[in-house]
Amino acid sequence: MNDTVSVKTMRDAIISAVYEKMFHNDRIFFLAADFGAPSLDKLREDFPERFINVGIAEQNLVNVAAGLAGEGFIVYAYAITGFLSMRAYEQIRVNLALSAQHRSLNVNLVGVGAGVSYDVAGPTHHCLEDISIMRTLPNIVSCSPCDWVTAESFVDFSIECNVPKYIRLDGKPLPNIYMSCDQINWQKGFNELASGDESCFVSTGYMTHKALEIVNELSQQGHNVGLIDIFNLAPDEDTLAEKLEKYTRIFTVEEGFKDRGGLDSLMRSILGRKGLNVELKSLGFADKYIFKSGGRDVIHEEASLSKKHLLSAVNNKTELSKTFN
Repeated sequence: MNDTVSVKTMRDAIISAVYEKMFHNDRIFFLAADFGAPSLDKLREDFPERFINVGIAEQNLVNVAAGLAGEGFIVYAYAITGFLSMRAYEQIRVNLALSAQHRSLNVNLVGVGAGVSYDVAGPTHHCLEDISIMRTLPNIVSCSPCDWVTAESFVDFSIECNVPKYIRLDGKPLPNIYMSCDQINWQKGFNELASGDESCFVSTGYMTHKALEIVNELSQQGHNVGLIDIFNLAPDEDTLAEKLEKYTRIFTVEEGFKDRGGLDSLMRSILGRKGLNVELKSLGFADKYIFKSGGRDVIHEEASLSKKHLLSAVNNKTELSKTFN
């Protein structure tokens, strides 16, 4: 891969990578809930015997995927994130989480539209709950890439890791943050994108782009703020704790409800288990849905997640509440 920045959708990166793997691995199936993509047309045409469109039926999508995986196939089940994670939640729990405790099931739930990337579609299509509800299920690996390079690298990991997985993809084309798939270690589950002095952002998904913009701006002003990108929502806690122990303040940033079991709850539990004396501030959506019409910037302004709000949080130390004494 060239060391250049390019804009691409995460879904096209994953589908294209799966497409290439299907030439060499006849155990791979790709299932869709009547949901397309430019890169999917070629896969469907070249592998008609291993592509199944189950229709607008996310529950059946999971059922068929679980059945194929039970026969030893590697399955990618592709749908809109909010509907895949919530409409089919019972099927994910029973047919994947419960079943995977007793047998190998390589099902990869590929959801598009994480956070508010389907911004103008309104709160029915916003997906602010999925990190919380998917992370609570045993035996399922939850993944949240920030760019198309990370999403592309997921495919090798998905084939090697023979358990159910859920990956939440942004719905919009985004520039790459990483220059090579070699930079992504899915077992470690995170990368330190910037090293700081006292304060550190811990972000996931699209919000890593916003956090990186702020870190770079503050760096030009002579302020060193750290940034850790979490892409596996069950990261290597020992290695992560080693990166965090030098900080006195951590800001979790997510396009999800704060204090509801998402990234901030993950970080609080890790800090507690590792006994780190760190102040933590949750930056995310308050306990309400956003009905205001507009693009992502409008929604972020309404949710106090704009660049202005994030900068204010970092600069206003008095907003922080002591999490651990």
